[in-house]
Amino acid sequence: TTTTWFLLDIAFYSQNLTQKDIFPVMGLTQKDVEVNALREMFETSRAMFVIAFFGTFPGYWFTVFFIEKLGRFKIQLVGFFMMSFFMLIIGIKYDYLKAHKYMFATLYGLTFFFANFGPNSTTFVLPAELFPTRVRSTCHALSAAAGKAGAMVGAFGVQNYTLGKGTKDIQKAMFFLAFTNMLGFCFTFLVTETKGRSLEEISGEDGGGETTGTQMTGTNSSSVTR
Repeated sequence: TTTTWFLLDIAFYSQNLTQKDIFPVMGLTQKDVEVNALREMFETSRAMFVIAFFGTFPGYWFTVFFIEKLGRFKIQLVGFFMMSFFMLIIGIKYDYLKAHKYMFATLYGLTFFFANFGPNSTTFVLPAELFPTRVRSTCHALSAAAGKAGAMVGAFGVQNYTLGKGTKDIQKAMFFLAFTNMLGFCFTFLVTETKGRSLEEISGEDGGGETTGTQMTGTNSSSVTR
């Protein structure tokens, strides 16, 4: 879970930080040189609301409704794969999509939908369920720290690479993010499914072993008495 959270946040935060470059291409905002600061803030906030309303929020609610039906493993697996798929399309067809703004906005929104109906939800849930009680908080914090390290890679690596650059550089960044998500897809196969199981059962703290031991002790005592 630590590795998948790290990989997710590289892609997820890079995606958020490149919005100022992508929104004008999609026609959701004007270029910053064409408007004053207040107008730019208003248009950026409006564009972020549109993406969140049609992509981010529905993704979270789909996770709420389906997490106990499909399970964490499947949701995370599909989420990583679809994020990688849509980012790859955006990277390959970037020039084409610049002339087809609604298609661009749809693909971009779907990456956010599958981030939240996927690893952006499950990477937070799984550490709270997988680790034993005595180390749960510590291990969850370490997993979260790995995620923030991924966010730093996105902020100082990917963002600096695309800052003020041309189409080719943005395409390369999208290919890199698609590859990062595919790595998350592969590492998800190492994640244990927790659907329908109690925290004690998942961590092996359900007392099953103690019960067996007690029964065996009782049996041995009876044998000695006889």
